[in-house]
Amino acid sequence: MEKKFWKNKKVLMTGHEGFLGSWLSRTLVNAGAQVIGVDIVKNRKISLLNENGLRTRLTGIKADIADFKVMRKIIKKHNPHIVFHLAAEAIVSRANKEPVRTFRSNIEGTWNILEISRESRSIEAIVMASSDKAYGSHKILPYTENAALKGDHPYDVSKSCADLIGYTYAHTYGVPVVTTRCGNIYGPGDYNFSRIVPDAICCALTGKKLIIRSDGKFTRDYVYVDDIVQGYIILAEKLRALNLHGQAFNLSDENPISVIKLVNKIYALAGEKPKYTILNKARYEIKHQYLDSGKARRVLKWKPEFSLTQGLKAAMEWYAKTITA
Repeated sequence: MEKKFWKNKKVLMTGHEGFLGSWLSRTLVNAGAQVIGVDIVKNRKISLLNENGLRTRLTGIKADIADFKVMRKIIKKHNPHIVFHLAAEAIVSRANKEPVRTFRSNIEGTWNILEISRESRSIEAIVMASSDKAYGSHKILPYTENAALKGDHPYDVSKSCADLIGYTYAHTYGVPVVTTRCGNIYGPGDYNFSRIVPDAICCALTGKKLIIRSDGKFTRDYVYVDDIVQGYIILAEKLRALNLHGQAFNLSDENPISVIKLVNKIYALAGEKPKYTILNKARYEIKHQYLDSGKARRVLKWKPEFSLTQGLKAAMEWYAKTITA
């Protein structure tokens, strides 16, 4: 991270109250950036932003990214230099239940940000969060950035669409946008216990029985949150210099693992015997999915600094303090 680059830099971040957004906000504020956060929920009761007075060091705005007029007013008022577009409906099960809400947030919200940015003279770089789910299901693994974007279900399709919209704004209008497609992000500060890592850690620490919705054989790669934060920062810093407009980058640790093996590892690190029930009721989810991040390693010189064991230990220490507080 080049701290000189971020000193007094105006950064607009959508979804700043979320897991990744709160981590990225903390890192940028500590580097001297002026962070303007936009989130549909303001002042979440449980958030990393509540720690060490962080919330008082940024500007938080409650707004819906699907509201074009409101977002246009915010961006025109603050004239940001860098935009991190993270806001989205991110929970697959909720997306399946409410597809229209998901499409509004993930697709319309994205084109709003990009269309408003097209008018802006201040914006130097936009880093947009897509997902490994944007690829849909492919027989050839791991996925490279050249794999087709062909989601099948609401969340996956919303990400495929948003990803392509980012591409067209870059290639048709020259909007300085680059896209990330990440593996499963985990670490301290993730309060969404529908995700396997925080759920399994808290069950291991408290003695509760873990419920696994799938058959336990689904395969994913897991990436520690601070490694992803560094990837986003590098992309923003290098977008212009390396002419990355319209490109996409996979960010992964390239070590896929099944749900069962992951859960067993978490219990072992906690010094507990695994205790879980397999429901085998997961629907509309991709069985095997993991990424090749060779492009990010070559072009950005990015690589994960945390192994899965290191990351899980750090997360476990944090959850142990948090859930017993």
